[in-house]
Amino acid sequence: MNGRRRPRPVSRTLVYAALAGFSLFCVFPLLWQIRSSLMTAREIFTLPPSLLPAVPQWNNYLELFRQVPFGRYFLNTLLIVVVNICGALLSNTVVAYAFARIRFVGRSIMYGLCLATLMLPQTVTMIPLFIEWKLLHGINTYAPLTVLAFFGNAFYIFLLHQFFKTIPTEFDEAAFMDGLNHLQVIRTIIAPMCKPALAVVAIFTFLASWNDFMGPFLYINDQSKFTLSLGMKYLISGYSVFGQWQILMAASVLIVLPVALLFFFMQRYFIRGLTMGGLKG
Repeated sequence: MNGRRRPRPVSRTLVYAALAGFSLFCVFPLLWQIRSSLMTAREIFTLPPSLLPAVPQWNNYLELFRQVPFGRYFLNTLLIVVVNICGALLSNTVVAYAFARIRFVGRSIMYGLCLATLMLPQTVTMIPLFIEWKLLHGINTYAPLTVLAFFGNAFYIFLLHQFFKTIPTEFDEAAFMDGLNHLQVIRTIIAPMCKPALAVVAIFTFLASWNDFMGPFLYINDQSKFTLSLGMKYLISGYSVFGQWQILMAASVLIVLPVALLFFFMQRYFIRGLTMGGLKG
């Protein structure tokens, strides 16, 4: 007789019902946002509120693109995101590989100093970085928003380092015997075996770049170079859309939708990367 006690059907049903209710509670703001984006301004504030629009106002999305260059904001943000993801994957993979697989003098000290930067608040470096980029004539360019991605991130280095430690070193030794160098080992062995961890780095970089407001707010002045976060601020404070909440809701839906789709399609890699890389070792 099996000593494990199987969960009763009633208990399992209650657990699923509780999880479904909690999930609905979490997703309700997004549903309310979509609902409001398809209403008129008067219908949004009607009391008691209606759950569905009487007549879906799809024209709200077209009006958004008419009033502001939302497509330009989207492409600007996408450009920054792609460059930052490439920079984060390249730099953090190489640095984490060096700390995890290569023995050199001062490795532990350098790795400790790298992790110590996690305790440094971003607000401390904000003013020095602004002065530095001003001296380098980087204001009103995308350089301050992308270049730093190619210099590594302490959290990503730690995550990949922990993941690399779970891979047996025999793979590296066999590759070296075949004449491969370190970069070739990373490309042909380490990277294919660490796709979940690399996916986590890519997802976190995407979220940080997509939602970044303070960086573009400090460095970007030209409206043609605005990102989605700055464009949303312009919509909120601009006189042209004052009081037109349906337009704001439409913009919010278009900004949130890529993030929701990314997590929906990448959640398997996201969970595997965190559990195998962040909790092992």
